[in-house]
Amino acid sequence: MTSSRPPWRRLRRGEIPKDTVEFARWLIGKVVVHEHAAGVLAGRIVETEAYPPGDPACHAYLGKTARNASLFRERGHCYVYFIYGTWFMLNVASAAEGDGAGVLLRAVEPLHGIDIMQDLRAVSRLTDLARGPGRLAQAFAIERGLDGIDMCKRGRLWLAHGTLPAGEIGCSVRIGLSKAADKPWRFY
Repeated sequence: MTSSRPPWRRLRRGEIPKDTVEFARWLIGKVVVHEHAAGVLAGRIVETEAYPPGDPACHAYLGKTARNASLFRERGHCYVYFIYGTWFMLNVASAAEGDGAGVLLRAVEPLHGIDIMQDLRAVSRLTDLARGPGRLAQAFAIERGLDGIDMCKRGRLWLAHGTLPAGEIGCSVRIGLSKAADKPWRFY
């Protein structure tokens, strides 16, 4: 892609499914776009995990805190957190205002700004750029300052419709959890 202007249409909040698990599945094939200072970074979402209201594995389970407040915002807002002292994670709030829930973006297929992603990740293999939620966040220059951004409005981080159909979507249990690990809420 040579154009500096992304060809994707921004998602509207009204299009987003209201059920968190359905939203996680629906996001497969959609595009995440970061209008970064170095250039536009974009990737097709290929793996997600749902963390619905009442899920003991969800950061919102024990209530609202300063760290997880964005999970309690209206669906479509960004929730970014730091984990293991190493990685940021990119999530999308998935419920009504005041109900804590979210969808973790686990992997994307890089589409635009690949050279920038390669520099950010210090890797050249395309398959290694944004496979796994920590690598995705690093490739997309996701940092805590993006937390709370409305990804359905004009801004530097947003969600868009993909230009290709998602194809067959697989489902499995979520990865790396000790609570509610048996829930089939991972989509790819």
